[in-house]
Amino acid sequence: MTEDAVIAELRDGMTIGIGGWGSRRKPMSLVRAIVRSDLQDLTLVSYGGPDVGLLCAAGKVKKVVFGFVSLDSIPLEPFFRKAREGGAIEAEEYDEGMLYLGLQAAAWRVPFLPTRAGMGSDILRVNPHLKTVRSPYGDEEFLAMPAIRLDAALVHVNRADPRGAGQLLGPDPYFDDLFLAAAERGYVSCERVVDTEDLLKEGTIHTLRINRATVHGVVEAPRGAHFTSCVPDYERDEPFQKEYAAAASDDDSWKAFRDRFLNGTEDDYRAAVGAFNER
Repeated sequence: MTEDAVIAELRDGMTIGIGGWGSRRKPMSLVRAIVRSDLQDLTLVSYGGPDVGLLCAAGKVKKVVFGFVSLDSIPLEPFFRKAREGGAIEAEEYDEGMLYLGLQAAAWRVPFLPTRAGMGSDILRVNPHLKTVRSPYGDEEFLAMPAIRLDAALVHVNRADPRGAGQLLGPDPYFDDLFLAAAERGYVSCERVVDTEDLLKEGTIHTLRINRATVHGVVEAPRGAHFTSCVPDYERDEPFQKEYAAAASDDDSWKAFRDRFLNGTEDDYRAAVGAFNER
């Protein structure tokens, strides 16, 4: 598929999970395609980075369900911060482990999973919909983390075959397999589509973390995670990330950034980034 073909299958108001972790291996070419689209009122579920910030800045987001939203080397994602402080979005904040368990519950098709995470903290105060349960094997109380069911999931991997088996060659798989398993439809962008028999040329069987049964479509997107990292294929583009973060300073700066990098096609984006990096 192409990025635009994937986005054409999404609808207003959907709950969309976005893989990756902070400013690492985000499916940014798919995110940019959402920015170019007419989609709106989305609920995002993410260990967030510029995916969340960019979509908030573009006015696509109604609600964010998150464990954090960070650019890693820049601790707070500036556009997400503006949207949250300005009351432009709803925010549902969890402990990182709770978000993981919510996705796991959805993947296992159970309504909740018990956990000690969040107990004794303000998680229950800021999320009054959460409930606790007592163990049937004793009297211990647990937080009942509800399943986080997704209408769609978007992830980016290093390699994939045409039928959706995905390979992660970096040091951390970031739970992308759970995002896909928790979703009604999963979409994988990748640095390169390869034949199935070639998937093990660059990594062991343990790098094949994405099950094709959870994947509805595959997009070949070289440097599709830019400006986040996609190790070992490339590191994060720190100068460009700083340029992006600086665009949050005022409306004029954001308009200039959007006009320069986001209003055209993905090929236009790559050309603009190339010109930026040649300065």
